[in-house]
Amino acid sequence: MAPPDRRRRDPNPVPGLAAAWARFGAWLARPLASFHLIVTIATLLTVLGLVMVLSASSVEAYADTGSSYSMFTTQATFAALGAVLFYAALRIPVRVLRRLATPAFVVALVMLFLVLIPGIGTLSGGARRWFTLGPLSLQPSELAKVALIVWGAHVLASRPRGGPVKDLLVPLIPGALLASVLVILQPNYSTTVTFVIIVGSLLWFAGLSVRLFAGAAIGVLALGVVLAFSADYRAARLFSFLNPGDDPQGAGYQSRQAKFSLADGGWFGRGLGQSRAKWNYLPNSHNDFIFAIIGEELGFLGCAAVIGLFALFAYAGLRISMRSVDPFLRLLTAAATTWIVAQSMINIGYVIGLMPVTGQQLPLVSAGGTSTAVTLLMFGIIANAARHEPEAVAALHAGQDGRFGRLLRLPKPEQYSPARAAEARRAAAVKADRKRAAQREAQRRSAQQRERRTREDQRRREDQRRREQQQRRIEAGRGGDARRETPRRGQALASDQRRDRSSGRAQERGFPERGFRR
Repeated sequence: MAPPDRRRRDPNPVPGLAAAWARFGAWLARPLASFHLIVTIATLLTVLGLVMVLSASSVEAYADTGSSYSMFTTQATFAALGAVLFYAALRIPVRVLRRLATPAFVVALVMLFLVLIPGIGTLSGGARRWFTLGPLSLQPSELAKVALIVWGAHVLASRPRGGPVKDLLVPLIPGALLASVLVILQPNYSTTVTFVIIVGSLLWFAGLSVRLFAGAAIGVLALGVVLAFSADYRAARLFSFLNPGDDPQGAGYQSRQAKFSLADGGWFGRGLGQSRAKWNYLPNSHNDFIFAIIGEELGFLGCAAVIGLFALFAYAGLRISMRSVDPFLRLLTAAATTWIVAQSMINIGYVIGLMPVTGQQLPLVSAGGTSTAVTLLMFGIIANAARHEPEAVAALHAGQDGRFGRLLRLPKPEQYSPARAAEARRAAAVKADRKRAAQREAQRRSAQQRERRTREDQRRREDQRRREQQQRRIEAGRGGDARRETPRRGQALASDQRRDRSSGRAQERGFPERGFRR
């Protein structure tokens, strides 16, 4: 008889998937889980983007430059720059970030203006969007996205929640409109759409009423339709989306070839580097339509992995926003997460045929140096916000920063204090009141000076008029005396007057006066 099994058994064994999910939930409960999630997602997307850019651009790069690695080298250079920006964003204090918000947005507006000037901005493909710096190019509209998010969050965080609607709209809407106009003049319709998404998300998370938000959305949609039909190539894209088979070799060619690439990939793909579409069958395969190359080479599973990474980023970003006690970080992370996720959804949407082509890039995956560096900067700011969660701040100050934090030598985040923030808002309000009072005083003094100058001018004109009247009276008086001294015609002259006049005539003729002897 076998001895009984005395090992303790779980009466309700947990399946493997449920156990893995439970372990993941326990890991998410850690104080720095959000920070590690953001860093991991940024790393995976960047590495995937570099690999896919090398694969998708190798044929076109070799045809253009004779090297299959030229586009990949540029992308890797900007990815390295983005890593530096990511690290700098991790180290910057929140108060410094808010202090730099307004100057950064002003600099972005100036750059958007300068790029429109011939000789400064580079014209390529009918658009003037880039600054050329040697072998590299810089797109200021990408920098304007981050500047608009940080500045908008700073402005709205300074407003009391539930205040007047004007405080939410001004100066955010005028500043965004100015940036949008400068971008439309390039022209760059896709970045304008991104600005709309950023401003809309900022206002939504700032507490704008649903009625006003819906009305604004309808107005923006109507304006978008007008802009879509304002250019022939944008109208052609819209018509090709509504009628996919109408122009398969023209405006609908890219969308059609992208669908062929996705269908050719199947479940598991043709293998990394084995794409057929990149052999000049799919234009911009390394940029706007890189998701189609992912589907062809890595299959449905590769596409699902990319979508899963962006879905996980959406969860992590909104989680950070909900856990943040600082209104500025709450608005910043929510708006940045909405921007990146919405841009990825738009890109994937038009690649698979659910939306018209708008030219939005797949963040961190598509080829685009400035876009990659700026997106990594934004990921760094979000990771910095993750380190400012209350539990994370307490853990870091207790020395639980882990090996990764010790390796990066990141500074300890500051604990957000509502009282200190309220004091700062009061100080800002007092400063604003003093500024307005100074402006009113300056206006009052200016009005007094204008009034004094007006009185002096009136006094000078009155004195001038008085002097002119006096002069006329004097001249009139002299004329009257002359008329009284001059006798009228036919009037007899006195004897002395006749003598004076006759002697005067004699002298005029040159005759000597009577009775004059030498």
